[in-house]
Amino acid sequence: MPRYKIALLAATMMLAAGSIAMAQTGPTYDPAQLPAVKGKVTQYLLGPRGDVDGLLLDDGTEVHLNPMLSTELVFAVKPGDAVTIHGLKAKATPMVAGASVTNDATGATVTGRMGRPGHMSDNQLEANGVVKAALHEPRGGVDGVVLDNGTIIRMPPSEAKKFAAQLAVGQKVYVRGMGTASALGTVVMARQIGADPAKLADVAMPHMHGTDGHRPMMGGQHGPMGGPMGGKPQSDN
Repeated sequence: MPRYKIALLAATMMLAAGSIAMAQTGPTYDPAQLPAVKGKVTQYLLGPRGDVDGLLLDDGTEVHLNPMLSTELVFAVKPGDAVTIHGLKAKATPMVAGASVTNDATGATVTGRMGRPGHMSDNQLEANGVVKAALHEPRGGVDGVVLDNGTIIRMPPSEAKKFAAQLAVGQKVYVRGMGTASALGTVVMARQIGADPAKLADVAMPHMHGTDGHRPMMGGQHGPMGGPMGGKPQSDN
């Protein structure tokens, strides 16, 4: 085989190997360099389509995670587990944009890029209970609540502000909307809300969330950990 063909073949193989290596790498930056938050998981937080997009810790801290990590996360971490989160902490709200989650007992770690919007489920659901805690979107605005039975209610921040009195901790609330009920929990994207089914007010869906229930991204289209959103999550467990 002529030398130039051998050289061309070698160069092609090197490029292919480099492409494979790049495809297999995780986030550009090491999440362990980010601030660490420790706590015990109280429950999973669910996005509009029912996938796990966060954790609620026993001290009230919300941990926002990429929904693409949902499957890996539920295998690695369960309610009641002590965990260590590496990520970016909000200034005024007990909230963390998580880059990695480690189960302190087993050492299992789930790592992925931060943030990605989720799509709303098309299942019609009703839910009611007493408001236990407020939930927030990545920019800090309230975008839902957790009820005393664990059900998660979501709505656009502008509407949550409008219904702030109804969503205050300790208030009874009843909602109708689109959502998902599964072994992981129940989440409803509210379309109607009130103290009881007899008197409900409509919840508007502003363009900023989209008609399909998109939630805002963390850190724009590219997460703080580098690379475009939706990259293949990496797991070290």
